[in-house]
Parts: sequence; structure tokens; C-alpha cells
Amino acid sequence: MTDKVKELVSKCLQARDMAYCPYSRFPVGAAILTADGAIITGCNVENASYGLTVCAERTAIQRAVAEGHRQFAAIAVTCDIKDRFVGPCGACRQVLMEFGSDWIVYLAKPDGSYKETSLSELLPLAFTPAHLGKN
Repeated sequence: MTDKVKELVSKCLQARDMAYCPYSRFPVGAAILTADGAIITGCNVENASYGLTVCAERTAIQRAVAEGHRQFAAIAVTCDIKDRFVGPCGACRQVLMEFGSDWIVYLAKPDGSYKETSLSELLPLAFTPAHLGKN
């Protein structure tokens, strides 16, 4: 594990601990590695009006964009499930795809072990911004 991947996984684990999830009790953390090497974190933030809940991955991407980042290299995601790797929900996969399909995705367990995959693998045949110019 490279130092940058180790740091990314560590930051997503820390972000999970900040989750606001009083309804599901399912904390999720995410950490995004920008193209210029910055790490931006996010956690899920639930709402009593369930549809207004924001996932950790979307919190992280929104923070990154608000800080001026538009190019990304990787994301690490974690939750409290210990016996298997859990990926982002479909909505989060689509939001990440807005910024390119070449992301490396690290699915991390609470103990810090992880599985490497890619956004293209998690969301094959994706709808992308390029499709909007084809009508």
C-alpha cells in the first residue's frame, strides 16, 4: 500500500466517525484524492425527511468542488460492515461519473483492509456528460 493510498483509506475511516446517522445508524465515510494530491473527506448526513439525506461520497465531491477541484484520481469509501467490501450507491456512482470514469475506487473495511476497483467497473455503460452533446 503506497503512503497516499494508506492516507486516503485512513481519512475515509476518520470521516466515517463524523457521520450524522441517527436514523439508519449506518455511518459511511469517504475520502477523495484530487488530481493535484489534496484529500477531501465527507460523511453521510441524514435528515428526518429521508430523501434529503446526503451520502458520504456526495458530501466529499461537493466539498471538493466548492474548494475549486474538478479533476480527481481516486476515492476511498468505508462503512461499519466488517465481513465484506461495500461500494457506493448507484446515485453516488453517477455523481462521481460526472467528473470522469478513470477514478480508482478503494472499498475499505473498518480494519483498514481494502479492495481496489474502478468507477468504470462499478458503473459500466454509464450515462456521462458526453451523451448530452449527441442529440
